[in-house]
Amino acid sequence: MSLRETFARDRSVIAAELRPPRAALDAAAGIDAWIDTYHAVRRLARDETFVFLTDSAVGQQEEDNLRHLSANLGTQAPRDMVVPFLTAKHTLAHCLGYADRAHALGFETLVVLGGDRHVGAPRCVEHSWELRAQIRARQPDLLLGGWANPARDPAAQVAYLLAPNATADFFLTQIVSHHDQAPVARFLEEGRRRGLLLPGLFGVFYYRSANPRTLAVLGRFLELAGPRVRGGRDRRGDLRPHHPSPPRPRRPALLRQQPPGRPRRSDPVGHHETGGRP
Repeated sequence: MSLRETFARDRSVIAAELRPPRAALDAAAGIDAWIDTYHAVRRLARDETFVFLTDSAVGQQEEDNLRHLSANLGTQAPRDMVVPFLTAKHTLAHCLGYADRAHALGFETLVVLGGDRHVGAPRCVEHSWELRAQIRARQPDLLLGGWANPARDPAAQVAYLLAPNATADFFLTQIVSHHDQAPVARFLEEGRRRGLLLPGLFGVFYYRSANPRTLAVLGRFLELAGPRVRGGRDRRGDLRPHHPSPPRPRRPALLRQQPPGRPRRSDPVGHHETGGRP
C-alpha cells in the first residue's frame, strides 16, 4: 500500500529514516555503506515499512540517494515504499531534474525541504514551498511532503501548513522527544483548533547511547536536559551519563526495537517517523 493510500485510509504510519553514505567517505567505505543501505531499504520495504532517505542531513553532504537507489534497488523493493528527500541546497536545475528523475523511476512521493541555512551550500530558493510549487507544476502526480517544527511557535508553524501556497500533501516534523512532550501537545492542539487536516509524521530519535557527540548534535534541534557525565563508560565505550532523580523515563514501546539497517553508532540523525493526522 502506497503512502498516498495509507493517508487516504487515515491509517497510522511507522517509517524509518535512513541517511545515505556521506560523500566524504573513501571509495571502499562508501561501497560498504551503500551495501548496508541497500539491504536495510529492501528489508524494511519487504516488511511494509516506509523508508525515507535524507539529503544532506545536518548540513553534511551525502551521496545522491536517487542515483544509487535507481542503480541498485532493482525490482526487489517496491518504489511506493521508498521516499527520497530533496533539499533546496542544490542548483534549481538539479532540483527540478531530480523530481523529474524520481517520477520517471517510479517513486511516488518526494519530501521537499529548504535545508539548514547555517551550513553547507546556499538554497536555490528562499523557502521550500517555492521549490514544491515548481515541482508540482512539472510533476503533478508526485505526492509532496513539507516540514514543520513543533518546538517553534505553534501558531506560525500551523499557519505555514495552512497557507494556500504551502503545496504540501503531508508534512514531517523536526525531531521530537518523549522527554519533552509539551511542544508536540501545543502544536497538535493548535492544528485541531484551526482545522489542519494534513497528515503529519513526527520524527522520533532512537537513543542508542549517551554519546556526548550525538547529544551535542541533537542539542541543535531539541531542548536537551543536558545530563551530567560522571566518569565511567558503558560496555561499548561510550560515556555513561548520570541522571538525577527522578530516573529517566523509559522509552515508549514504539522505540524499544532497534530497526534493521540502523545508522552507525556515530551517526547522530537516524530516527523513526511516526505518523497520523494531527
